[in-house]
Amino acid sequence: YYANIIIKQATLSEVLTNEPAVRLLKTYAPVGICALITPWNFPMVTTAWKLAPALAAGCTVLLKPSEVTLLPELMLGNILSEIGLPKGVVNILPGAAEVGAAMTSHPLIDKVSFTGSNVVGEKVMTQAARGIKDISLELGGKSAIVVCANADIDYACDLIIGGIFANAGQICSATSRLLVHQDIAEQLYETLKVKTTSLQIGDGFAADTLMGPLVSEQQLNQVKKYFDIATAEHLDCLTGGELVNGSGYFAMPTVYTDVPTTSQLWKEEVFGPVLVSTTFTDDAEAVRLANDSKFALAATIVSTDETAALEMALQIKAGHIWINEQQIVLPEAGWGGFKQSGIGRELGGDGLSAYQKSKHVLLPY
Repeated sequence: YYANIIIKQATLSEVLTNEPAVRLLKTYAPVGICALITPWNFPMVTTAWKLAPALAAGCTVLLKPSEVTLLPELMLGNILSEIGLPKGVVNILPGAAEVGAAMTSHPLIDKVSFTGSNVVGEKVMTQAARGIKDISLELGGKSAIVVCANADIDYACDLIIGGIFANAGQICSATSRLLVHQDIAEQLYETLKVKTTSLQIGDGFAADTLMGPLVSEQQLNQVKKYFDIATAEHLDCLTGGELVNGSGYFAMPTVYTDVPTTSQLWKEEVFGPVLVSTTFTDDAEAVRLANDSKFALAATIVSTDETAALEMALQIKAGHIWINEQQIVLPEAGWGGFKQSGIGRELGGDGLSAYQKSKHVLLPY
């Protein structure tokens, strides 16, 4: 995708002006040496999102994959060596947080692109401030899925489950807040409970597994912490709410209903298979509830009225919105959010622009 874009991009293009005596030309230069830091939840996916446009733009790269899921990027390194990529163009640096800190604070780094948690993102932003580095941040989310009164309930439940239980909920764009119209709430909850409890949990390599484990004991404890908070807040648990007995880092797919907007589970990103839900009476309330978050990365709308759904999409503050569709992400569609979900965009034309600086040249006509 990015090879095709950069081939078509003009080396020099003329900019139309109102000054007849001069010409204005525009070109693009690579931003420079880039520090790319990727998370553990989608190894190679976020790497590709960053590495492809950076190389297309002409940048050199220091890439730090997560120390938790290192093997895919190391295999990528083998491939880059085998195809004869010049040494020094892509440098893969395994390691923990201190490696990332060394990269983001180094005076020879021109740009930092980080995907991960907000806590670490704030540290990265502080470190990148030394030397005024260019920065892109793709951070957390607490995205909403809105199910309107006219929605097909069975299909809506499939979209709900796909949006929160895929990858065991370890997705920045997980639609972890369910907003359902009050007229269909009871029927939808009944269907959702049946579908959720029937999910096969187990080894990710098993053909019949629909939800695998969490990535680590640390992440399992994070999810358990929110189960305990839900108990302390006396939330109504439709299903789940506990860990799976036995070996492995497994948590039950969980749904809480009638969750107040003051709840920690409503406000905070769990990064696990935990869905909170509430009801609304009209589209205006649905939009208000969807926007009731410090995050603004994504959203899903389920409705048979496309015109109304599009109008709602324009009012919801989010960088990527799906209507009646699973979370498909196309390379042509820019990815990123508003508010505390990050700075900048990946993918699409914006993804290439993130690794370029425009230059203008003025000369006599």
